[in-house]
Amino acid sequence: MDKVKVLERYLPPEAAPLISRWIDYFKCEFKISRNRNSKFGDYRAPYAGKGHRISVNYDLNPYAFLVTTVHEFAHLHTWNEHKHKAKPHGAEWKNNFKRMMQPFFEKDIFPADIKHAISNYLDNPAASSCSDLNLYRSLRKYDTPKEADVHTVEKLPHKTIFKLKDGRIFRKEDKLRKRYKCVELSTKRVYLFSPVAEVEVVQQQ
Repeated sequence: MDKVKVLERYLPPEAAPLISRWIDYFKCEFKISRNRNSKFGDYRAPYAGKGHRISVNYDLNPYAFLVTTVHEFAHLHTWNEHKHKAKPHGAEWKNNFKRMMQPFFEKDIFPADIKHAISNYLDNPAASSCSDLNLYRSLRKYDTPKEADVHTVEKLPHKTIFKLKDGRIFRKEDKLRKRYKCVELSTKRVYLFSPVAEVEVVQQQ
């Protein structure tokens, strides 16, 4: 099947032709991946006879898919220019990310709220779009509605009992700077959760 047609299923359609050209130009293996809770996408540099490889989670909304795709291609471009001499999210990557996002701004692909959040994020891009909560929340507005029992940690009352997809059960405790302390009930170990981590409520206090 035509690469642009496949990409149009996951990206805003106007963005698909340029991403398709990047895949060809950079000779990149581009994989649409299963959901990974720990990350939206991944870039792997050439190694052991394999070329550039990028994967992006299949279940992202089109705008989140595009932001993640540009993020990973910026890694690829930075590796081509600097190899291992550049830090993963250092100045070189930040400059490439800004430049590579520009065509999509010019095409006016993003809604105003996402464009504003991306502009703020691009002033100093972080390691992950998940780590910029303003951008993450803006992107999430365009997700398919979640099941009724799925909530973000920040919305839960103090001491709420919740569980993850893997079945582990936690109790929400106090906020510590940007994250929430949560106690795993079976081990009594304390973990730090992102405010926007999605969980299922077991029991509210």
